[in-house]
Amino acid sequence: MTSTDADCRLEQGADGSVVYLAGVWRLSRLAELDASLRALGAAAGRLPAPVVLDGGGLREIDTASALLLWRSLEASGVAAGTVSTRGFGDAHARILELVRQRLPQVQGRPAAPARGLVAQVGAACAGLLGLLYGHLDYFGRVLTEFARVALRPARLRTKELFAQFSQVCVSAIPVVALVTFLIGLVVAYLLGLQAEQYGANIFVVDGVALGLAREFSPLIVAVIIAGRSGAAFTAQLGTMKLTEEIDAIRTLGLSAEQVLVVPRVLALVLSLPLLVFVGDVMGMLGAMVIAQQKLDIPPAAFVSRLHEALAPRHFVIGLAKAPVFALFIAVIGCRMGMAVSRDTRSIGMNTTSTVVQGIVAVILLDALFAVLLQALEL
Repeated sequence: MTSTDADCRLEQGADGSVVYLAGVWRLSRLAELDASLRALGAAAGRLPAPVVLDGGGLREIDTASALLLWRSLEASGVAAGTVSTRGFGDAHARILELVRQRLPQVQGRPAAPARGLVAQVGAACAGLLGLLYGHLDYFGRVLTEFARVALRPARLRTKELFAQFSQVCVSAIPVVALVTFLIGLVVAYLLGLQAEQYGANIFVVDGVALGLAREFSPLIVAVIIAGRSGAAFTAQLGTMKLTEEIDAIRTLGLSAEQVLVVPRVLALVLSLPLLVFVGDVMGMLGAMVIAQQKLDIPPAAFVSRLHEALAPRHFVIGLAKAPVFALFIAVIGCRMGMAVSRDTRSIGMNTTSTVVQGIVAVILLDALFAVLLQALEL
């Protein structure tokens, strides 16, 4: 019986089997060769001994293709040590023999044992602790670079600082203004629905003013910046690492953190309070619009009540949260960018991780602020 394929041909008889190899057997054609051998094995079934490999028509072969050949023969029930060869060139014969000798050492990667619930929880906790330790270590390195800038202000790269300030602050104003305007409008509308039942329309101004200035505006703006600027930091630094620009900076004897990270962190720390202020103003404006349309509160009455209800300390507390949020967002974004491995897939994964970590960090910090300010009765 004879079975044929473009790369291999099998002849079976009463005195044994002969596999004829032909053409080019290289790593680049491994998928095609594997399909040919599978088709040959499916057509022939179990090969009768003895088995002979004939390489008279073979032009090229490498170790990957030889390994595939020996494994295919073993899958057909033929031990590699019992196969004889003929017609191979000296170089091809040496490659086949080398792979056959090393075949017992080439083992597939063992399947990872299934983890139980306790092991999964332990692994997750260990990963979380490792992540927190990495962030803390990088935070210390950034603070060290800031100390060096404080000692020698000439180290600060002002051009990069202003470029980053333009990206993280000026270009973010439209989206921050739009989102906070809508948030103020929605909050005022929902509060107004409840206040109207008791004839307490004017107190909607109190709720909107305190909520926006103290909580909503800092939190919403920080979340927007975490998804916008934090992700941008990771993508920018990750791409620079992938293209070896960061290695080039270090080869020149410069600190990558001093050149790339400090301007980004400083720009974000300076920008976020300004963006929170924009959010406060636009949120109040949105509340004013809905108060006039749905609650019959004219703008003059709204502003007058706003001056009475909003104590300066609430406004200051909201602005004071912003630099802390910005510092954590920037450090997380820069650290995840510097942690990108040498492949493009890692950039996407780290960028996604930055957004999630940044939002979680902002919410946790806001909760800590709430507990601390309550304890201080502020």
